[in-house]
Amino acid sequence: MATPRLKEKYTKDVVKHLQDKFQYKSVMQVPRLSKIVINKGIGAAVADKKLIDQGLEEITIIAGQKAVPTISKKAISNFKLREKMPIGVKVTLRGNRMFEFLDRLTSIALPRVRDFQGISDKGFDGRGNYTFGVKEQIIFPEIQFDKINKISGMDITFVTTANTDEESYELLKSLGMPFTKGKK
Repeated sequence: MATPRLKEKYTKDVVKHLQDKFQYKSVMQVPRLSKIVINKGIGAAVADKKLIDQGLEEITIIAGQKAVPTISKKAISNFKLREKMPIGVKVTLRGNRMFEFLDRLTSIALPRVRDFQGISDKGFDGRGNYTFGVKEQIIFPEIQFDKINKISGMDITFVTTANTDEESYELLKSLGMPFTKGKK
């Protein structure tokens, strides 16, 4: 199996760029992407169980890896939610699949967003992780428009080994994330 394009870019260009910018003494100090988590909450699944199956199928197609349902931890009577009821879908990508997904996200999916100006840089958590939301799953070319019942969004989280938001921002920007201009 061939090495993904972004993984090669990381090892050849990004590591050197980050090492020069942040003055790391060792290559092992350079932050790296450890995993990408795609999460989709399906609140309407309380009433219709088939929505979970459709969500699983969509996220599995997008990620290229089998998704798993997320289960509610406690019962909330106002939402008609019982404990251990499937309420969403998630998938965790690591290794080559993670780099391939990031490549497809930045080069194909995000440019298909209507009136796309770049993604916000406000999704950092203070520990080097970044999360942003996608409003429509149809930006991914793997999803066939005529086979979906309802347009829904998802959250995508990038977990890095960076210690600060600045290091994480520089890592993701170097890997091709299209952040809005003029920030940081």
